[in-house]
Amino acid sequence: MPSIAPDHNAILITARPRLNARVGDWLDHLSDERRLSDKTLVAYERDLRQFLRFLTDHLGGAPDVADIADLKPGDFRAFMARRRKQGVESRSLARGLAGIRSFLRFLERRGEVNAAASSAVRPPRQPRSLPKPVSARDALDLTSGDLSMESAPWVEARNAAVLTLLYGCGLRLSEALSLTAKTAPRRGTKTLRITGKGGKQRDVPVLPAVGEAVEAYLKLCPHAIFGDGPLFVGVRGGPLNPRLVQLAMEKMRGALGLPHTATPHALRHSFATHLLAGGGDLRTIQELLGHASLSSTQIYTEIDSARLLQAYDQTHPRR
Repeated sequence: MPSIAPDHNAILITARPRLNARVGDWLDHLSDERRLSDKTLVAYERDLRQFLRFLTDHLGGAPDVADIADLKPGDFRAFMARRRKQGVESRSLARGLAGIRSFLRFLERRGEVNAAASSAVRPPRQPRSLPKPVSARDALDLTSGDLSMESAPWVEARNAAVLTLLYGCGLRLSEALSLTAKTAPRRGTKTLRITGKGGKQRDVPVLPAVGEAVEAYLKLCPHAIFGDGPLFVGVRGGPLNPRLVQLAMEKMRGALGLPHTATPHALRHSFATHLLAGGGDLRTIQELLGHASLSSTQIYTEIDSARLLQAYDQTHPRR
């Protein structure tokens, strides 16, 4: 774990050697067995380090495993209150508590602590934010490839093909960029098999416009695209960096006067919202998006309701 190893030294300041060794074991477990990303590991370690620093002050000295075992729900609430006073938002607080609980459950499985005290603390209520799709007209403009924002026509066609996949098939950006030449949707392709989160597979229908956009890109692309190689490539022929798609979207939304919420992922939200507005049922949309739970899809009904209320407020004669 080279990307997180340097941070281990910081824990030595706020934890005794035995506890510090357990932290290292826990991070190894998350990396090797749970296969968490480096980004998640860094966040978990940072949150735990903040908790251990709090305990050093709260308990009057660097904590050991025995001190962790003696913690009460009030100790965790005091930590949350301290972090709240420091201006930490609810989402970050909840993530921090999740990381601490993960560490305590790891120690519990080793028979060293009881994790019940942390489980008795409720995470802060999360503000519910609705996805922010773009309008159908704006989605068509973004995926048209006609804005001439790139110096090379093939790059313009590539960006249009990627964004058309997001809007036309409801893909995540990572899913679109994981396609290979062999799995590429082409003119005449009816369905596309996607491997989403957790390795879950789903079949999505392919609109003619999607196959046409991919064909237009392949016709102009100067690099060889074949076999199991990536479908979408950068200017040097390597796999396309998702950040480049995000930057292209930033330029296009600036040209179209769209808000900062018009991101590549907003096109996936637009796919779901526009299907629902057109009479699509939630179960079908859930399957097309690859949501594990229907509750994740139901949030789009709130967007539809919010738009209806907005239209009512703006147009009703007795407003």
